Amino acid sequence: MAKDYYETLGVQKNASEEEIKKAYKTLAKKYHPDLNPGNKEAEQKFKELNEAYSTLSDTTKRNNFDRYGSADQQQGFGQGFEGFGEGADFGDLFGSFFGGGTRKGRDLKYEMELTFLEACFGVEKKISVTKLSRCESCDGLGGTGEQKCTLCKGSGRIQRNMRTPFGTFAQASTCTTCMGMGKTVKTVCTECKGQARIKNTKTVTVKIPAGINDGNTLRMQGEGEAGAAGQRSGDLFVEVYVTPHDIFARKEDDILIEFPISFSQAALGDSVQVPTIRGEVKMKVPAGTQSGTMLRLKNEGVENVNGHGMGDQLVRIQVKTPEKLSAKQKELLEKLALENKEKLSVQKGWFDKFKEDFIGI
Repeated sequence: MAKDYYETLGVQKNASEEEIKKAYKTLAKKYHPDLNPGNKEAEQKFKELNEAYSTLSDTTKRNNFDRYGSADQQQGFGQGFEGFGEGADFGDLFGSFFGGGTRKGRDLKYEMELTFLEACFGVEKKISVTKLSRCESCDGLGGTGEQKCTLCKGSGRIQRNMRTPFGTFAQASTCTTCMGMGKTVKTVCTECKGQARIKNTKTVTVKIPAGINDGNTLRMQGEGEAGAAGQRSGDLFVEVYVTPHDIFARKEDDILIEFPISFSQAALGDSVQVPTIRGEVKMKVPAGTQSGTMLRLKNEGVENVNGHGMGDQLVRIQVKTPEKLSAKQKELLEKLALENKEKLSVQKGWFDKFKEDFIGI
């Protein structure tokens, strides 16, 4: 069955070059071997993504694919062979988008739990991360006495010729002896055994910004594992999980709270002290407030994590019906009920008369 490169990248057939590029970058980062070590399915998916992007990002190949279902039809063959066959260096294409190839250090993930208020106001946390770090004994060189790599002659890349039915083509890839550095060492470091990296546990300070929310991820550049042969380090991704609060809830930058008031406070109105994440503030309850009414306290919410202002606190009123009444309270309520009953009787009489007049028209 023919491959559908549009389906592989998750785009429509009329997608623009920018949409195709964006889709590839997103999926390639998700399935990149560095982020999925040992995952054969992710590795295969990454190869398919590269194959699809190689076709759809090239105008001629894309036209051939749209017309014939293959990128290598008619004039596509005549212009030479480009692609991602066995042994291709996927790191070069991926690196053009993300600033490095597959040789960079591995990215790491750390899950951090925060209290509700720590997330609201921000906090500084120290965490321990076990990873491959640059060997301090050899300063990440793998040894002493640098010399030019004899395999790649100092270029960092080796070239090999591939014979195909359409001719012989040259393909360059990273030198496996010097890992692209173009240099080797005469004396191997006894600490790291020439690997330039050593496994240790490092304390990392994480600055949590005010307003961060449950599920957000912080990227700490260069705090992942050190790259092989002096290549750049990976990144550390800190995933934040926020524990619920007993009183406060959160919706984006707004704080929500349920606040109980008495029947008399609801009927007559009152000024009450309401808890906020910064302490108690005075709030006016208008006379005649119904249960479920939402009152707003401006700028008593959470600071936006991107610096776009402050949220509010939304106070949902819950009118509490008294369970036990004194004799005096009962007498007053019965009197009020009687007055309400008389009002309803007058309203009913008016409505009955209205219906008669309306029907008579």
